Order: sequence, then structure tokens, then C-alpha cells
Amino acid sequence: MFQRKQRRFRSRQNGRNHLSHGNGYKSARPRSNSFSNNQVRNNFRTTQSAEKLFEKYSSLAKEAMSVGDKTLCENYLQHADHFMRIIEDKNKNREQVKANEVNKPIIENKLPPENSEVKQQDENKN
Repeated sequence: MFQRKQRRFRSRQNGRNHLSHGNGYKSARPRSNSFSNNQVRNNFRTTQSAEKLFEKYSSLAKEAMSVGDKTLCENYLQHADHFMRIIEDKNKNREQVKANEVNKPIIENKLPPENSEVKQQDENKN
């Protein structure tokens, strides 16, 4: 009988069934996010605070220096310096907000109502 010629190079499927290639429709199967609690996971950002990251890179720099790797130590110190600047900016913003909250009621109490000046001038004329 008729035997088909085998392909010379077969593509690997890697466990995927390519059934949707024929009709151009890809069936989207919703996945359950039972492990992520419906939160989108960002693999590029850390979840640690800037303070913890500063301590982490500082300790890594000390460890690299004790081993004798000056280049790696400098790299870790630059990371630690970056997070120290973030901490300082955060503290400056916090102090500005507190200063604005303290100064705001004092400024409001010092300003007289606009209509009272007009009334006083009218009373002085009479």
C-alpha cells in the first residue's frame, strides 16, 4: 500500500496541542488564580521596603568586602546609596506634609474675613 514519506525535521509540540491553528480561533481558557489571591504579580519589583533593601545591600557590601571583591562591594554600595536617597526623599515629603498641616490652621486663623473689613470701613465713614 501507500506509505507516507516521513518528515525529515519534526517540530516538537512540548505537550501542547495545536488544534486551534486550523480555524484561526484560539480558545482562551480562564486560569484560576487561587495562589495569587487575584493580585497581578509583577516579577520586576520587590515587595520589600526601602529600609530593608538598604540594610540588605549594606550587609552584602560588607560581606563582599570581607571576601575581597572590591568591585562587587562598590556595586552593592551604589544600590544601598540609591535606597538611602529614596528613604531621605520619603522623610522630606513626610516632614513637608506635617509642616503644611501645622501651618494651615494658623494661617486660616490669622486671616480676617473679607466682609468684615468692608463693614468696618463703612461704619467708620458713618
